[in-house]
Amino acid sequence: MLPRDPAEPGRTATPLELFFDLVFVVAVSIAAVQLHHALAEGHAGHGVISYGLVFFGIWWAWMNFTWFATSYGTDDWLYRVLTFLQMGGVLVLAAGVEPAFTENHWTVVTIGYVVMRVAMVAQWLRASRSAGPNRKTTQRYAVGIAIVQVFWIVRLFLPDHLQPYLHVVMIAAELSVPLIAERTGTTPWHPHHITERYGLFTLIVLGESLLASANAIIEALHDHEALAPLISISVMTLVVTAALWWIYFWPPHHTAIRGFAQSIRYGYVHYFVFAAAAAFSAGIEVEIDVLTGHSELSATAASFTVTIPVTVFVLGIWWIALRENADRVVNLAVPLGAVLVLLDPVTPVPVLLTAVVLTLVVVVLVIHPPVRNVTE
Repeated sequence: MLPRDPAEPGRTATPLELFFDLVFVVAVSIAAVQLHHALAEGHAGHGVISYGLVFFGIWWAWMNFTWFATSYGTDDWLYRVLTFLQMGGVLVLAAGVEPAFTENHWTVVTIGYVVMRVAMVAQWLRASRSAGPNRKTTQRYAVGIAIVQVFWIVRLFLPDHLQPYLHVVMIAAELSVPLIAERTGTTPWHPHHITERYGLFTLIVLGESLLASANAIIEALHDHEALAPLISISVMTLVVTAALWWIYFWPPHHTAIRGFAQSIRYGYVHYFVFAAAAAFSAGIEVEIDVLTGHSELSATAASFTVTIPVTVFVLGIWWIALRENADRVVNLAVPLGAVLVLLDPVTPVPVLLTAVVLTLVVVVLVIHPPVRNVTE
């Protein structure tokens, strides 16, 4: 299981990696649906916290596999079997999302998460046998991940009133493993391969928004009284989703991970980017509920469920990938556009204004191409 060449020409996502991503569609979709229900019922605080915790498990397991695969993806039979085991863990986690939201019952989610992480320990131990100079790094990954999983299991048997604090501590422990492991030497990563993988996952979470748009059309066919508003929000959703896609893929992302510190920033901030993109679809569903009289939220509050995720998505991408590839005009237009979107709910036509603002941002991006060469 030799390290892959970080300068390997023509390196792209493998069919196994694409198959792996498809399983995460299930988990992301269920998490977004549960967030939608919580928001629509007026339980915004509980829903956002539960969603954030669930999405951390989804994102962290996906990200760890992605960075391991770029360094040691051999695609032999054992590598595939261990990858399938991680996919099974994703499905178990997905099955536990609803009880985590509705009953604060995290046992199934934790079991699914630990299954994924134990498979990752096996991958790191196998890689350590032929990692050469990075042998100690791979061993630190294996040991660090294994120790944290023990504490995830122990956490289930501790008093309920300690669970929120323990969750924060466990997340911090997970995030610290790469920082500690890479001190003895950085594992090799392929910039183009990594950023392609992140781009593919972005397409998955943006796809949730297109599903919400389709639901608006379906709902419109059953409720002729709300036909025009629902079709309008569906069109606006498509425009906003397309604009988010344009903004995300405008800069050459591979230039954002030239060093270890940059790669950590790029990887960790993507938690907010991915979570926001999936939450945007939940917000659209909430808007539909308000229009059809099935939500406890006011129209203004419902609009914030759309504009906050959009703002977080745009600012996140601007900070980690777009900012260093943009001129002054773009670096003014993008964050300003994000702020205007955040303030949209106080206007009479919030979703329409969001679509208009993001369209104008895209126009600026078209007029001002990236300052760095995409093929650099």
